[in-house]
Amino acid sequence: MSSKKDYSKKILKILGQKPAVSVFELENKVHPSALKGTSPWQEEDKNAKYAITRSLKGLQEAGLIEQISSPQNDYARLTKEGKKKMHSLKLENENTLVNTHWDGYWRIIILDLPENRKNEREALRYLLKKANFVCIKNTVWISPHPYEYLFTNIKKDLGLSTELMIIVTDKLDEDTNKAFLEEIKK
Repeated sequence: MSSKKDYSKKILKILGQKPAVSVFELENKVHPSALKGTSPWQEEDKNAKYAITRSLKGLQEAGLIEQISSPQNDYARLTKEGKKKMHSLKLENENTLVNTHWDGYWRIIILDLPENRKNEREALRYLLKKANFVCIKNTVWISPHPYEYLFTNIKKDLGLSTELMIIVTDKLDEDTNKAFLEEIKK
């Protein structure tokens, strides 16, 4: 049986793929046999169903998901904080690692969040570090790895239209280019 933490990660990943998912569909995707009762391990299935329910409640209490009820069904969706957590999980997942062979393009991210949004700024800096970006100035980060799509999604999800700028370029001045290429080889 998976731990509650594993179920929580699975739930966040599933919710990251759609705007909202019915709770039944979500439970079925997380642990299919727990809901169908087809497994010979009925007691384990009951435990899995309970663990999924607890995981959903824990994620809701942590402010990562919200549940919406309609007359036909209950739905779950990620909150803004949940989207941040989901993006962080993408960086931790070994299966989603990007090709680390340099393709000749630099990814430069300029992050400009005011002091009153310090928590968001720190969360984004954490994600940049996890993606192996190097801070070259307080608000400027650079990397040779193709994470621009992930950060484009983060920008869109968190509504950072003017606070986060992504530049992909093959041109840096010669000295800077040489210094960063040496850093990559380390």
